Amino acid sequence: MKKSPSKKRRPHPLLWVVEPLMDEVSYLERPMFGCLAIYLYGRLVLALTEGEEPWNGLLIPTDHQFHESIRQDFHDVIQHPVLKKWLYLSETSEGFESEATEIAERIRMGDPRIGVEPGGKRKKR
Repeated sequence: MKKSPSKKRRPHPLLWVVEPLMDEVSYLERPMFGCLAIYLYGRLVLALTEGEEPWNGLLIPTDHQFHESIRQDFHDVIQHPVLKKWLYLSETSEGFESEATEIAERIRMGDPRIGVEPGGKRKKR
């Protein structure tokens, strides 16, 4: 019996946002709940989403204490309406391209406000 050819995944349409980060030796991308999670220096720094609003753009993992200052720097960024602990930049926002590019640059430069330590796997009791 002949094996059917394996399906190749198409590249995520927002992968261009993180291209400046890909040369970093610690760069890692993994599927996460229908998103593409981007890790740098062991920290979760972005999640690329594609779908219906509010899951169409960039999820920006950060701590609540940084929400206000990040939103001051990026006017199209909002608190995600479902995942309130993170911020969100919708692909439909007017300034998406420029703000997404600048967010990636801030990540590349090590902005400590962007990114969270990934949760460890919990041990079963």
